Amino acid sequence: MDGPLRQIVGVLAVAMIVAIAARRLELPYTVGLAIVGLGLAASKHGFDLPLTHDMIFDLILPPLLFEAALNISWRDLRRDLLPILVFATLGTLVAAGVVALGMMRLRDWPAPAALLFGVVIAATDPVAVIAMFKDNGVEGRLRLFVESESLLNDGAAAVFFVVALAWSEHANAAPSGVETLATLLRIALGGLAIGAGCGGAAILVAGRTTDHLVEAALTTVAAYGAFLLAEHFATSGVLASVAAGMVMGSLGVLAEDEKSFLTSRGRDFTLGFWEFAAFLANSAVFLLIGANVAEAPFSIFGAGLAPTAIAVVLVGRALTVYPLGLAFSRSRWALSLREQHVLWWGGLRGALALALALSLPPSLPRRDEIVVATFGVVAFSIVVQGLTMPLLLRRLGFLAGRRSRGGGGADEG
Repeated sequence: MDGPLRQIVGVLAVAMIVAIAARRLELPYTVGLAIVGLGLAASKHGFDLPLTHDMIFDLILPPLLFEAALNISWRDLRRDLLPILVFATLGTLVAAGVVALGMMRLRDWPAPAALLFGVVIAATDPVAVIAMFKDNGVEGRLRLFVESESLLNDGAAAVFFVVALAWSEHANAAPSGVETLATLLRIALGGLAIGAGCGGAAILVAGRTTDHLVEAALTTVAAYGAFLLAEHFATSGVLASVAAGMVMGSLGVLAEDEKSFLTSRGRDFTLGFWEFAAFLANSAVFLLIGANVAEAPFSIFGAGLAPTAIAVVLVGRALTVYPLGLAFSRSRWALSLREQHVLWWGGLRGALALALALSLPPSLPRRDEIVVATFGVVAFSIVVQGLTMPLLLRRLGFLAGRRSRGGGGADEG
């Protein structure tokens, strides 16, 4: 037991040192963690904590998803709900299709493997996206749009992944369109219903106490309980955690005093508690991503695999953002071109993509190649896109007169 505990303490100690250094150097904290993880692994002083599907799903995602959703106000979200839903659903499908087609044409992948990779890598990851915006102090409509889209398209990708995996494993007896649609609705709506139910039940119980510690504990039960319960019933744990967070946020921590089910002290403590939990989860996952990327066997599949995957992913995101942005250009939901640039280049990939790729069955054709390609895209996303995002935000005027380390809102114009 003392070995794993020592590794965990080591991860957190290194993460805190990197956090302090990144703030002083005004660098994105998450990028610093990934780079340090790469360096430690390359120097053979890395951590003996391999990233696994279970670690990401059971420990990392629930607090990150819940904390992000907890801070999204339903009143603000519903103003942009239509375009966010379109970007999160249709956009995810378009991006997955473009990536799949690109890998089939450029790498001669079979359709099932290409489609699975497309679904795995299509959605922007809230773990990476939200960390980036917090680092850079972006606030307002742009942040709400990007965070909400990333949360919902994460759920959409997880739902589509289940269907794509079933199709790839039974390509000769693929389910009909009606069966596929029914499966999608069951997974998505079931996850949302379970999450909303867990969040609602927790907030009602919290309303019967004035102890801020009990209130915070109930949010923890809701976050992990919704995720685990949804996964147990083969629905979307991602959407369940998001729904639970939004319910508890709108009825509790973000509600006005007279409408909130939580005490004033409970709201403040709960927000601080989840900010800390998300910070710890982010610290661990980005450091371990860097360490595991350094050990990925890129050379086995040729030097062109990662660059090809990165290129088709960027093209897929562009063919999602700009056409859909154009579709809403004459409506009240219009996004400016500079906001669309941020949506495109800020479409980072991270923990969820790795979790989905690592969950692929070992017997699946091209499984190892999909995992390595995913690591390549995630590494490029975090390091290259993460490092250049503050420059892009400043160039486009979102960080005018602000420090890149975060702590203040940015006017998105």
